[in-house]
Amino acid sequence: MNLNYYDIINELFVYSPETPILYTRPVFWILFTLIMGFYSVLYKKNLIRNIFLLAVSLFLYYKTNGSFLVLLVFSCLFNYQSGIIIRKRRSEKGNKAWLVVAITINLIILAYFKYAYFFTESANEIFRTKYEVINWLVLWENDLFGTSFNATSILLPVGISFYTFQAISYLIDVYRKRVRAVKNVFDFSFYLAFFPQLIAGPIVRASAFIPQLYQKYRLTKAEFGHSVFLILKGLVKKIVFADFIAANFIDRIFSSPISYSGVENILAVYGYSLQIYADFSGYTDIAIGLALLMGFKLPVNFNEPYKANSLTNFWRRWHISLSLWLRDYLYIPLGGNRKGKFRTYINLLITMVLGGLWHGANLRFVIWGSIHGIGLVFDKLWKSITKNRFSHSRITKAVSIFITFNLVTFAWLFFRAESQEVVNQFFYQVHHNLNLSILPDVIKGYSLPFLIMGLGFILIYTPFVIKERFRGWFIKSPIYIKLIIVVITVLILYQAASSELQAFIYFKF
Repeated sequence: MNLNYYDIINELFVYSPETPILYTRPVFWILFTLIMGFYSVLYKKNLIRNIFLLAVSLFLYYKTNGSFLVLLVFSCLFNYQSGIIIRKRRSEKGNKAWLVVAITINLIILAYFKYAYFFTESANEIFRTKYEVINWLVLWENDLFGTSFNATSILLPVGISFYTFQAISYLIDVYRKRVRAVKNVFDFSFYLAFFPQLIAGPIVRASAFIPQLYQKYRLTKAEFGHSVFLILKGLVKKIVFADFIAANFIDRIFSSPISYSGVENILAVYGYSLQIYADFSGYTDIAIGLALLMGFKLPVNFNEPYKANSLTNFWRRWHISLSLWLRDYLYIPLGGNRKGKFRTYINLLITMVLGGLWHGANLRFVIWGSIHGIGLVFDKLWKSITKNRFSHSRITKAVSIFITFNLVTFAWLFFRAESQEVVNQFFYQVHHNLNLSILPDVIKGYSLPFLIMGLGFILIYTPFVIKERFRGWFIKSPIYIKLIIVVITVLILYQAASSELQAFIYFKF
């Protein structure tokens, strides 16, 4: 069906829950082209540039999340003012008191949207009550605009976990005098709401980002090539690898593990290990590439995590910005490794369990966090016993990488499953219906998804130096070569894209 002008305007500028803005949808790239057109006129004036990009960021968030824009605006204004108050107070007690108040308010808002169902259901079970969750934001929206949205359902605002953690890190750093409080409300709001990384990170420190607001726009030929490379790589990761294997294999198995063999269940977990990496790191690649095109540098968030030879090493490579946040604002304040070995192990467990709960209030996330916490404790114990005597052996490294990857993959089962019943069905099928003789038939039946999975893992374990050579070649290549590669990539993406594009996995966290 042909779209008329009204439909096109609607698609571009009006929020629809059914069609949120995604990096994988053509409408985003149409909007981004328009944005860069205006940006090319405004970029020389820092203040105007920053206000323009702030307005764009708020608009794109509205296109993604509708009326939840109100929460983002509140967070910008409240945390900006809190930073000013902490900066101006002369009393140490007054500073600390307001810091505690500000962090508490941020966490209450996050907890309400993220954990309201969990707390309400737990209270009902314990006290045999019948309390219902009420979405006050929807009630106010219905009163103001005469709408009739369901107020007994709470949806998680996209990106709230990321911008809340970013705001908390800013307030703590201002209190610790590691950064100065931002004087301009537009600058602070831009820092908190910058659209490339707003939805799913990386979590950006104020000390790294705020100074860039006052620098002149700069984009070298090499940086342009790098940004295009990152965007293309991110789209390929998301659409060709993550979405394709999810739609054609993984989602089918996890929707009803009991309907499939133990072999298929195990392969689905390994497939998800590839999917979540391609999905999440793909988003980060696109975010860093988009920001770089506009003259801003975001931190690296992934560094070949499946090549890690221990869980400690894994968390230095996976979701690096969250790992550093948990270390600096949770693990170290708990005491870190300064109060003896036993206390160190307890701090690691607490940090990882809370890291699991950050993803959602569910026993499955607690188990996922606990697996990683226990693994980190065991890693420290092993190193203290062996004194790293075997760490330089190639065989030891290969075995360590193999064990670490399989442990991480096993933990992903609890992360991916929609319910404990799904987990139970998985273990039942693996225990009672594991027939390796059907493996050739399974591979034949899902030949294309397994081909994509195999290619994905080959790329993951391709030596870093080879990947860097290809990246360097692309960056240095003439513009017409880049254009040809862009066209070929777009055609591949078009062929690989499923009829219903899937949101990024971390949108729900």
